[in-house]
Amino acid sequence: MEIVIKILQLLLSLSILVIIHEFGHFIAAKIFKTRVEKFYLFFNPWFSIFKIKYGETEYGLGWLPLGGYVKISGMIDESMDKEQMNKPAESWEFRSKPTWQRLIIMLGGVTMNIILAALIYIFMLVTWGEEYLPTSNVKYGIKVDSLAMEIGLRDGDKILSVDNEYIENFRKIPEAIVLDDAKIIQVERNGEVVNVDIPEGFVGKLIKQKSLNFIAYRIPFEVGEFTKKSPARDAGMMIDDKIISLNGKSTEFFRDFFVEIQKHKNEEVVVTVIRNQEDTLDILANVPIEGKLGIYNKTADHFFEFSKIRYSVFQAVPAGISKAYDGVGNYLKQLRLLFNPEVKAYESVGGYITIGNIFPPTWHWQSFWTLTAFLSIMLAILNVLPIPALDGGHVMFLMYEIITRRKPSDKFMEYAQVTGMIILFALLIFANGNDVVRLFRN
Repeated sequence: MEIVIKILQLLLSLSILVIIHEFGHFIAAKIFKTRVEKFYLFFNPWFSIFKIKYGETEYGLGWLPLGGYVKISGMIDESMDKEQMNKPAESWEFRSKPTWQRLIIMLGGVTMNIILAALIYIFMLVTWGEEYLPTSNVKYGIKVDSLAMEIGLRDGDKILSVDNEYIENFRKIPEAIVLDDAKIIQVERNGEVVNVDIPEGFVGKLIKQKSLNFIAYRIPFEVGEFTKKSPARDAGMMIDDKIISLNGKSTEFFRDFFVEIQKHKNEEVVVTVIRNQEDTLDILANVPIEGKLGIYNKTADHFFEFSKIRYSVFQAVPAGISKAYDGVGNYLKQLRLLFNPEVKAYESVGGYITIGNIFPPTWHWQSFWTLTAFLSIMLAILNVLPIPALDGGHVMFLMYEIITRRKPSDKFMEYAQVTGMIILFALLIFANGNDVVRLFRN
């Protein structure tokens, strides 16, 4: 069922993004009185699931969910309609329009995707506001993985700044380290300020090992709930018990307990807890082969004070636009990693399985809209790359025309379109091939 929910979220998100993107081309074409012959959600090789003719445009639903398209008269696109291009240009065709109008038509799709992302952020800020954990409120310090330990970070460190700049939102610290090519992290350790240098190649290791949660907040271990079959509950543990040690070894924090109990599978252990904030009790419990006692820790909002910002519509508009702007900047930084030979981020490139897996296994509207806004920005930036067959390829040739005052020949544009489609299919195969390889490896 979880897979079905992820697929449905992916299809809904892609449908919204494709319709809005193609509508951008469509409305710009209509403004300049350019005929649009087809407007399709998803591709329709051989047949369509649904189609209807309204005015001069055929609207339809294809069966291949790899995108969508509008077919604009007098334009060399993926339809490769050479017959129309061999006829004299008509006034309502794309090729007969001034260069600046053709440029606006080609940029209509990516423009609408950026606008959509901003509108989603505005809607989310008005509806849910913004909640985050201030870095200064991470009172128990951080927990780190083995890679973070390699560079000198330690469990319990309190992060003060990254490259001497304080980061208000704790969740943005890993993002700042990875995307901004940070060189140093300042932490408080045992009451002293310590500078932790970030060596060359660290980001490459993070991405290769998919260790992007290398820094997280540390929380104590207090019993929030039990599983249906819980050895801890059977042994006499109760909700709100604070676990402080296992077999005499301090395990005050959840991660410490999790690591330590793995050493005692199929054994009887002594778990020391504090009950009612005053009574210290030793509880005998049998650890099953899975190495778990069936305890859910209390959630982070029990331990930390989160900042909550509420927005009026007037406050949300500039804030939403700012979030979209920051999203574009961050995604451009992510693209830069693809071309860094040290990072080898291309090995982590994924296709539809990877994209589908970023959606939660249960339907959660706030997460859905957050991911749709991100994907809208991603679609806009990828579409504007100067690759023939993408919007950016057409923009590149239009800029050449503006600068040189010479229009590339139709034959050249045909060859460029074919080349671009080959490149795109190769990238599609590579990305989805990575997904398949990872499935077998896992």
